[in-house]
Amino acid sequence: MSNLGFPKLAGRDELRSLQLERLRRAVHHAYRNVEHYRRSFDARGAHPDDLRDLEDLARFPFLSKQDFRDNYPFGLFAVPREKVARVHASSGTTGRPTVVGYTQGDIDTWADLVARSIRFAGGRPGQIVHIAYGYGLFTGGLGAHYGAERLGCTVIPMSGGQTERQAQLIRELRPDIIMVTPSYALNIAEELARQGVDPRECSLSIGILGAEPWTEAMRSEVQSTLGIDAVDIYGLSEVMGPGIASECVETKDGPVIWEDHFYPEIIDPDTGEVRADGEEGELVLTSLTKEALPVIRYRTRDLTRLLPPTSCSMRRLARITGRTDDMLIVRGVNVFPSQIEELILRTAGLSPHYRLEMARAGHLNALIVHVECVAQSADDDSRRRAARELGHRVKSLIGITIDVAVHLPGTIERSVGKAKRFHDR
Repeated sequence: MSNLGFPKLAGRDELRSLQLERLRRAVHHAYRNVEHYRRSFDARGAHPDDLRDLEDLARFPFLSKQDFRDNYPFGLFAVPREKVARVHASSGTTGRPTVVGYTQGDIDTWADLVARSIRFAGGRPGQIVHIAYGYGLFTGGLGAHYGAERLGCTVIPMSGGQTERQAQLIRELRPDIIMVTPSYALNIAEELARQGVDPRECSLSIGILGAEPWTEAMRSEVQSTLGIDAVDIYGLSEVMGPGIASECVETKDGPVIWEDHFYPEIIDPDTGEVRADGEEGELVLTSLTKEALPVIRYRTRDLTRLLPPTSCSMRRLARITGRTDDMLIVRGVNVFPSQIEELILRTAGLSPHYRLEMARAGHLNALIVHVECVAQSADDDSRRRAARELGHRVKSLIGITIDVAVHLPGTIERSVGKAKRFHDR
């Protein structure tokens, strides 16, 4: 792997030139080989030949998760099915699963980008990588696995679950890096402590965390609990999987988007208009090099901003504040779970293990926050004090009144993958 797949670019102008060249090729590839794109482009009056500069991409229609479901299973593939080397898919819990295909070339590119991400996070050839993302149809486990091997690391393919076994292997095999969801990293830390090991004294030095939204407060919690550098890796199954963007361990200032392979836009989620860099909106991604399933203007539903380059010539993502489809409306106020998490982790006596529940109070909806206390604050007075403080913070900073139930340690169900934070009653 030469230079981790980085193109030899002098700066933004050369990057934009490479992006335009690859974008034209990707859009032509999609239009020629995928009926959905031909229909949607023609209906919009947009043709691949209209792409004279990068801003012309705004003329083209969006791709949505519903389009994946409408074309289930292979309708968005741009190569013959027999040229597809692998298929991944979402769980399909809210409808038909979204199926994504990869040629061998796509898998090689993916491995390069995850290897690049691990290197950016501080990983080096020869280190041991413990992978606690789920394997199988979920892209996390295999994506991380191939990237770690491509970098030249030793892989422990643990997958998710079996928390006691996770902690045992970390104690005995002494990995340097863990790739895991942030919520499950804390569960593993709890188990290490239960087994008599100070999590800060374990062998881990780097955590590459993704697959769920998390806050700066959660980063601080993970770093202080495990004694590691925690960096953010970003990905979506529909676009590729993990490795679309990743943070630099030296700056920890937002995941760098690998813009030589993905072109980002930020749009107004209501109007679809493209917003300027620095303005918050919904992230839209276009793949520049995918063969089996080119993705043109995919609406990720993630709310973020595009930030200027720091550690290399490619732009960064600001911390994702939520999703357009997980926003809660509590008595007319828009609330994201990540906002509640931030305040929980700033409240003395509370742990990062929580669950949000929407219930009815007469004709109005009410938000109940179930959260665990830390062991040293398990007495009734400390729990009541923490509940009052969290309720006051939410009222003051978000503007809604909530009910807070502070539970004893170990009583809220733990996740073994993506945390399920919200329950609607």
